[in-house]
Amino acid sequence: MLTLSVILVALPFAFFAYAYFGYPLLLWLATRLGVGEPARGAAASSGRSERTAAGDLDDDAEWPSITITVPAYNEERRIRSTIESLLAIDYPPERRQILIASDASSDGTDAIVRDFAAHGVELLRVEPRGGKTNAENRAGAVIRGEIVVNTDASIRILPHSVKSLVRAFRDPTVGVASGRDISVGDEEREGNRGESGYVGYEMWVRSLETRLGSIVGASGCCYAARAGIQRVVLPGDLARDFASALIARQMHLRAVSVSEATCTVPRTTSLRAEMRRKVRTMAQGLETLWHFRSLMNPLREGGFALMLISHKLCRWLVYLTIPFSLLGLVLLGLHVPAAFVLLALVLLGWLVGAAALRWPEARRIPLPLALAGFAVASNTAGMLAWLKVFRRQRMPTWEPTRRP
Repeated sequence: MLTLSVILVALPFAFFAYAYFGYPLLLWLATRLGVGEPARGAAASSGRSERTAAGDLDDDAEWPSITITVPAYNEERRIRSTIESLLAIDYPPERRQILIASDASSDGTDAIVRDFAAHGVELLRVEPRGGKTNAENRAGAVIRGEIVVNTDASIRILPHSVKSLVRAFRDPTVGVASGRDISVGDEEREGNRGESGYVGYEMWVRSLETRLGSIVGASGCCYAARAGIQRVVLPGDLARDFASALIARQMHLRAVSVSEATCTVPRTTSLRAEMRRKVRTMAQGLETLWHFRSLMNPLREGGFALMLISHKLCRWLVYLTIPFSLLGLVLLGLHVPAAFVLLALVLLGWLVGAAALRWPEARRIPLPLALAGFAVASNTAGMLAWLKVFRRQRMPTWEPTRRP
């Protein structure tokens, strides 16, 4: 019983240590040893300047046709500025289609989109409301571009970034190109300051994976895919950004991260909003991983399967094993009374984090409290996501995160 208690307590720490430290270390060592194939199509990975990487694509006539898709639900407060920012992107207008897929919006979103019809912006109204992935499935039937750039209404793609993404597809082995997220917000007032460091860490891990050949999931904020990958119809409760990299693998193509293709991602204004977002994205991620579970077979997929298990599954197993760890502390306390002291500290930390979740959004939150709140929000969201998956609570209906 003592041995079992220690194992239960150690499980989430072991998964956490491997997923967030051991796995990146293995990636870094592999890149130092020259294992894998460099991402020839991503200028950022080769270290060349953007001008040199453009090469034969300096002439506007050489750029392939693209479609920029934006799924939207009741976005009247920001869809105008979103479209204006997309129209300002550095890409030949005659080679660009901008498509707004309105998921049965009930506010003024559709009317605002129609105001831009003269500028070539197209509206696809999806009825009845079916969620983000369903809207993307419907959009697949009307896209005209060879390359499809996916983004959201709250994201701002920097003007040069679309060309940076498209350059990656000069390599015929690349099927998906993912941009680099830059987390932005009011550092003095936001409780969700921990998100900025996590985003930077995630971009670094993807850069290492790219140097070894392929990432295992794209950034939902800004990524591009070949039209054949984009048109694959997915179940409504799957995440297309994650699935796109897996579809590319099934098509014997790679997914790469392009660090020069940058977009700004406003942090959510509260930890509560961030926790709701994480529950949704993790539950969709777990459903997506299960749908493509055959890609986790190392005997058939080799290193890609190990990367998929390490980057995705092991991270999510941290949250699954937390309740077992708490049970292990209780059992361990029957033999080692000091374990109850550790359990009390854990519960105290959870209470501190819970206090951060209830912190007024208008007031500046101290950094230690913000970090504790971010940790509690992430762990709670992970456990709730597993619960939804086990209870088969489908989440196809989409409620976008209202970022500032």
